[in-house]
This record gives sequence, C-alpha cells and structure tokens, in this order.
Amino acid sequence: MPLAASLTDLANYLAGSAEYLLAGLYIAMALAVSVHATLWKRDSRAVIGWIGLAWLSPYIGALAYYLFGINRIQRRAVQLSVRRAWRHAEEIKLSARESTQQELFLDSEFAGGMVRLSQQLSGAGLLPGNTVQPLINGDEAFPAMLQAIRDARKSVCMCSYIFDHDQTGRQFVETLVDAVGRGVAVRVLIDGVGAGYSWPSIIRVLRKAGVPTATFLPTRVPRLPNTANLRNHRKILVVDGEVGFTGGTNIRHAHCLNGQPSNPTSCLHFHLQGPVVKHLQQTFAVDWAFATGESLEGDHWFTSTERSGDIWARGIAAGPDEDVEKLSDLLVGALSMARKSVQLTTPYFLPPQALMQGLAVAAMRGLKVDIVLPEKTNIRLLNWATMAELRQLLERGCNVYLTPPPFDHSKLLIVDNTWSLIGSTNWDQRSLRLNFEFNVECYSPAFANSLRAIIEGKLANGRRLTLHDLDRRSLPVKLRDGAARLFGPYL
Repeated sequence: MPLAASLTDLANYLAGSAEYLLAGLYIAMALAVSVHATLWKRDSRAVIGWIGLAWLSPYIGALAYYLFGINRIQRRAVQLSVRRAWRHAEEIKLSARESTQQELFLDSEFAGGMVRLSQQLSGAGLLPGNTVQPLINGDEAFPAMLQAIRDARKSVCMCSYIFDHDQTGRQFVETLVDAVGRGVAVRVLIDGVGAGYSWPSIIRVLRKAGVPTATFLPTRVPRLPNTANLRNHRKILVVDGEVGFTGGTNIRHAHCLNGQPSNPTSCLHFHLQGPVVKHLQQTFAVDWAFATGESLEGDHWFTSTERSGDIWARGIAAGPDEDVEKLSDLLVGALSMARKSVQLTTPYFLPPQALMQGLAVAAMRGLKVDIVLPEKTNIRLLNWATMAELRQLLERGCNVYLTPPPFDHSKLLIVDNTWSLIGSTNWDQRSLRLNFEFNVECYSPAFANSLRAIIEGKLANGRRLTLHDLDRRSLPVKLRDGAARLFGPYL
C-alpha cells in the first residue's frame, strides 16, 4: 500500500475517533468533578450546582471547578511555626473586677453561650480593657490611620484587600515611606486581586520607594489555578503593636465622601486600643509568614498592651483553610441564642441557607430582626439574586430596609444590644467560605448602643421593603432574579 494511502487512512481513522475521544474526555472530567464535589463539598446546593455545571457545560464547567471550586490552602503549619514569636500573647491576668464581670457574662444565657462558642471556634481568649471607636467613611478613618503611622516609633503592619493607586493611596505611600525613613519597621501586605483594581499597581510604587511589600496569593500562572478564587479580604493596620484599625474600609479615594469621588462608597472602620490589638497583630503575622516566609519576632511587633477601656473583645480570623465554616458557625450560634433583637447591615447578602433559616426563625420567635442592605450594589448579578432570596425572610417577619446611594459597604451585626461583630465579612458565600476574613466580637451594651445609633440612622434614610414590592415586579424581572439566584454558590 502506498505511503500516501496509509497516511490518508490513518488521518481518516483519527478524525473518526476524535469525537469519541472528546466525548470520553468530557465524561471523565465531569465524573471527576462529581466525585470530588460529593466527597469534599459540605453545602449540598454547591454540590448540585457544580455537578450540574460540569455535566451541562462540557469542559468549561470542569475547568471552572478546577479554578474556582477547590480549596488548596493549608496553613496550619505556618500558624504553628510563627506562634513561637508571640511572647506577649499569653492571656492576661484578670483583676478582681474583671473576674466578676466575666462571671456575669458566663451566667448570662446569651453572653455566656457566645463566650463559650467563640472560644471553641477561635481558640483565642476573650480580652478585657479595650476601646473601640467607630470611624465613618474614609473621611474619618484615613486621617486617623495616617496619623497613627506618623506617630509610629517601632513598627507598622498593614494589610488591605484593595490599595488603589489614587490620591488616597498616594497619601498612604508617602506616609509609609516617611516611616521607613525614620527607621520604623514597616510591612505591607496586599491581596493579589485587590492590587489590580487600579493601574499601575500600588505594589510597584511601594517597592520602588523602599517599603517592604508582599502580594497575598499573586494572580499569575502557574499559581493562578490554585488560588484564583481565594482572596485575603482583611483590612488590618497595627502600629507599634499597640494601636489597631480594622473593619470594611479599603485604601481608596471612593470612601472619602467629602471629596466627592466619582464612585462614592460609604463604609465603616474601627480604631482599637487595648489587649485585643494583639489578635490583629497575630493574624497579620500569620498572613505575612504565609506570603513571604518571614516570621515577625521581637518587641518591635509584639508588646505588652495596656488596658484602655471597658469593652471585652476577641479577634476572630477565618478563611478557606483549616478555619473554614468558623464564621458561619459563629453567626448561626448568635442567631440561635438571641433573645431580643438582631440588627445587621451588609453590602452583599446571599448567605447560606442555615443563616437564612436562623434569621427567619429568630423573627418567628418574636425577635426584632432588622436587615439593612444597599438598594443597589456594585455587582448587578448579586443584586438580582438577593431580591429573589428576600421573600422567605419577609414572609416570616424580618424587616428589610434598602438604603439609597451612595453604595453602603458597611458590615455590622448587633445582637440583643449587648454583643457586636465588626470587621470585614459580608453575608455571602464568598466571605463565609472563600475569603480570608477578620472580625472582632465585642461584649458591651454601651458600645452596642453606639453602633445601634448608626444602624438606626441607616433605617431612617432607607426604604422598607415589603412583599407587595416583590410581587409588583414584572414577570421578566422575577425570572431574571430567580435565574441569578442559581449562581448563588459562585457569587
């Protein structure tokens, strides 16, 4: 047989077999996703969603699961290796008055239950003697943060999801560069995705100026498939190991409403002093060691922190590693133990079903449940999906309020006017399962009342959503919102 004829026959055979090979590859990939999701995903809705995507979207669904559906982050070894540096992180000795206060907490059905639950989840002690001051928008937060950096004597640790290269970002760069010039030890950690929200990246600017800066899980090949969907959403600033800031405010000019930015975004941040600041520093130290391999040791970073106020507080770090489910468990516990009221505000609201049921059941038990959401978010698909979820809460007696622009990025939870949770976490699957987050729980009726005043102000400016509002949407809009809800596990 001539060679040309043999090659033609081989080509025809391969062409005829290609469709079978591709079909076999599709089936193998979809089966692999089905097996892995069934074994490792805890949320049955996520299991069904990923399996459906893998089978109904050949190749694309399996690739999406590989990129975004698998948790590959294991950091326990890093946590254990850096703990030896926390020489001053031992639990502080309580005074007689503080011991009495602690006994009162433990005797309270709600507070005592929360103290024990969060202790089990976090492994960190509940610390007395703290002050926590709310800072409204970047107009209050940024001047306080910049002044703290200017006053730094030994060290500055800064972690932010977004650090924009804009006029606010440049202010922080100048202040950090000046701190380095004074001999202050500075470390800046920026998330790999958040660093790309503006161009050129602020990371290049900081490094060129001599500020030690690292990227958390850089979004570049070959590391991208392992880390694309796992982001560091924390916002932490610690100065001299004594003064801390945390909350939901990124480093970007959009948060400075007095400056009339093009995309105004209101937010809430907090200034902390007292022993709880060590929990901020510990969380930063683990993240920094994970990103760079450097262990922060010595009095520059960890110092004995004096008592500063009357708030009992505890920092709670959570993320898609060994700490996954920690925040969800904490929130479910708070809702189940609440006796009087629940008030929350969040920019994104697509929580897992357990939290939806917790809110609904709390309202059915007779509690006042207020949920404050922005009328329009900066993610249109998520906004649609949220509208489709709210009926089950309204039907059971929850109060839902929608606030007008500017977009409200605040995150806050108050239970029974006693317990408050502040920090970076949104009430959605991304924050609760995929992001590295940091929050602080506070036990103080006085502090809770000050935060309640903030929420009450939002209620006064907002519009109460009713079932009639949902029913009067047109059929196409209802179908759009319902279809968007199907993407809940991925938003």
